[in-house]
Amino acid sequence: MTRKQRRLILIGAAGAVLSLALALVLTALRDSIVFFRTPTEVASGGIDSGSRLRLGGLVGQGSIERGENLAIRFSVTDGGSTVPVSYVGLLPDLFREGQGVVIEGVLESGGTVRADTVLAKHDENYMPREVADALKAQGVWKGEGER
Repeated sequence: MTRKQRRLILIGAAGAVLSLALALVLTALRDSIVFFRTPTEVASGGIDSGSRLRLGGLVGQGSIERGENLAIRFSVTDGGSTVPVSYVGLLPDLFREGQGVVIEGVLESGGTVRADTVLAKHDENYMPREVADALKAQGVWKGEGER
């Protein structure tokens, strides 16, 4: 075997190993990638049930219903659409009606999001850009200097 052939075999083997490593990384990340959605996008029906998502908006006025064993139901709205959310666990201290919230969970077949994480925002400065843009488009939220 000549030196050139050994070099080509080494380059080919290294390429195959890198391709395998890339395939393994992408396969592992596929299950952990969570896309951010607004209530309008979720309510439009373009998202399959069973999909993992991050939902952001405002907690709907009068929508908080507390159940037994830390169960709670509430709705998240962006002014245009409202999505019901169910959650079991402790809520952040800043969680209340009209407050900005980002939840992470699974969209169920009835259109309800079963949340496993609830993050309450203490002011508009922490609002993700997508949520702020959606709320501005609906005329619900105004940032600094627009009060």
